[in-house]
Amino acid sequence: MVKDFGRVLTAMVTPFDSRLEVDYGQARKLAAYLVANGSDGIVVAGTTGESPTLTREEKIRLFEAVVDEVGGRARVIAGTGSNVTSDSVSLTREAEKIGVDGAMLVTPYYNKPPQRGLYHHFRTVAEATDLPLMLYNVPGRTSSHLLPDTIAELAKVENIVAVKEASGSLVLAGEIRRKTPDDFLMYCGEDAVTLPILSVGGHGVVSVVAHIVGNELQAMVRAFLAGDIDTARKIHLDLIPVFETMFITTNPIPVKTAMNLLGFAAGGLRPPLVAATGEETEAVRNLLKKYNKIEPDGV
Repeated sequence: MVKDFGRVLTAMVTPFDSRLEVDYGQARKLAAYLVANGSDGIVVAGTTGESPTLTREEKIRLFEAVVDEVGGRARVIAGTGSNVTSDSVSLTREAEKIGVDGAMLVTPYYNKPPQRGLYHHFRTVAEATDLPLMLYNVPGRTSSHLLPDTIAELAKVENIVAVKEASGSLVLAGEIRRKTPDDFLMYCGEDAVTLPILSVGGHGVVSVVAHIVGNELQAMVRAFLAGDIDTARKIHLDLIPVFETMFITTNPIPVKTAMNLLGFAAGGLRPPLVAATGEETEAVRNLLKKYNKIEPDGV
């Protein structure tokens, strides 16, 4: 069983065509591009992939397409979590049949289960599959906070091997690291605090900005792990405008705008998400010019 998904994982956007139907061919192209540009693995059908508006069938076809395109060259992690335990179990089993390397399970949203409910939810999914599982704690999106003590209990389950920690709190991240075994992996779930999370024992990052600066993120992580803290800090500071601009409005609006500007047919966003405003699009365009991702005006 895979227990290490790599250091830099990209939460991939889901390309849509002009009718807002999933474009599986473009998903293949994008996955291949990401793997060639710094990503050790791809998270498919996560929040950045607009999972709330994807059907079960669309998710399954996306898993199949990405595994077929980059399986064996990179880890493929399927976003199979939901706020219905039985649905999470069913989709995780389907993903396992397809051949993904692992599954990521978001904390159940809206229904706000207590900690013992969260424990039961994740343990039930784990017992239904042999896949290695990554918990995903993102209270800002779900209003459901998976606390360090609960994560520590879940880490005792053999195939629960990692957590994507996106609370934004270094204190909580430190508590998770302190209370879990050394081989339980903690991934940063907020790009802007990747380096600080590494400093308290993080293993890597599940990234949005790796769509456009994957190689730079990979270099930062490698520098830190090699003990070259000055280089890691320099890269982190240089990337701050990227972290800021990619979250000037609700994710994945800015990053999908960026991929379209870079020439990928990422398409639009399914309602209730909306396209970037003119001002937001210009901010993303200027960022890409600044980092030499697209040509400046007049060239």
